[in-house]
Amino acid sequence: MSETLISRTPNLIAAEIKNIKNQTRKTLIYNSIEIGRRLVEAKQMINHGEWGKWLKESVDYSQRTANNLVKIFEEYGADQISLLDDNTKSQAFANLGYSQAIALLEVPGEEREKFIEDNNLQEISTREMKQLIKEKKELQDKLKDTESKVKTEHTAWEIVSNSYSELEGVNKANNERTKKLKEEIKTIKDKNKEDLVNREVEIENLKLHIAEIKKQPLQDSLENNEETEKLEAELKIKENSLFEANKKIEELGNQLKEKAVDVTETIIEKIPEEVEKELQELREKVDQASKNSKPVVKFSIYFDDLVKNFKNLLESLAEIPDQETNDKYKNAVVKLINKMNENL
Repeated sequence: MSETLISRTPNLIAAEIKNIKNQTRKTLIYNSIEIGRRLVEAKQMINHGEWGKWLKESVDYSQRTANNLVKIFEEYGADQISLLDDNTKSQAFANLGYSQAIALLEVPGEEREKFIEDNNLQEISTREMKQLIKEKKELQDKLKDTESKVKTEHTAWEIVSNSYSELEGVNKANNERTKKLKEEIKTIKDKNKEDLVNREVEIENLKLHIAEIKKQPLQDSLENNEETEKLEAELKIKENSLFEANKKIEELGNQLKEKAVDVTETIIEKIPEEVEKELQELREKVDQASKNSKPVVKFSIYFDDLVKNFKNLLESLAEIPDQETNDKYKNAVVKLINKMNENL
């Protein structure tokens, strides 16, 4: 007897206590699953509205306790009908205590086993476990919110990029149209200039001819009076024609000039080369962040680069000396910002 007492040590006793605790824990979760299984079975038999009364009178359970036991069966119980030795869906669940099993319901089903493996729940209290679950949920919510913001920013940049591509297309088309109109104006001016010169030469020749006729002797003048009248009438017609031609050329030139101005005013100034370079670097960083970084890192990249590039954009704008060009670029920036704001 004395030898048996001497051979026992505090460490051995501690090990025995832990073993009993583990057995008690397993028995508790085991029994909780089986009670929950039977509560589900009984509820299907009891008339509607009598469930609470039956729980209180027959098994002395509150509805809250009964609901917890049913959840434990549904979430942790094995998919079987009869009571077997192994009634848990996973060996990890078999080592849970009742309070831990209830607290663990806050963790999504597909994440529970990994949560148990990562946190060694047998060595921590239920209170500590609840705190871990709370922190996990807060982190997941934060990451989800960050991912949503990153997605929104990415969508905004895609819209800006697409809008920029569209503006480039419009700018190119308008430049070509303006160039064509300028060529048309030059062609018309050159053609009408040539016509005017020819008409002026004809008029000068007629004037000289009339002057020569008037210088002839009186008898010759009388003989040529009819021809002179015809020439003067022709001269008057050509002078009127010249006046109308000049007027028409002036009107046409004004119309084409106004048309060219209207087109020019619709041209959207191209974003400076250095700004386009910054935009390209931002797109590359965004793509790299989307592939390799965690959501929080991606958000930081977006935000830091957005602030940096906007600052560079303003500095670049301030360096443009020509006020008219500066205003056009400034309006382009405002349009981009408004477009992004509409999509937030």
